[in-house]
Amino acid sequence: MPIVNVKLLEGRSDEQLKDLVSEVTNAVEKTTGADKNAIHVVIEEMKAAHYGVAGVRKADQ
Repeated sequence: MPIVNVKLLEGRSDEQLKDLVSEVTNAVEKTTGADKNAIHVVIEEMKAAHYGVAGVRKADQ
């Protein structure tokens, strides 16, 4: 049972998230041969204030 965790900054539409789940599922099915019904995709959205690169929060850029 493949479990895929996707972490991204919040702000995508519901439609974009649905497409992401579908595309990730298809890629895992194609590359691993796993049954589509066994593939789990978990999306974790973060606030820009909770993510930083090179010492700077994304909210401060």
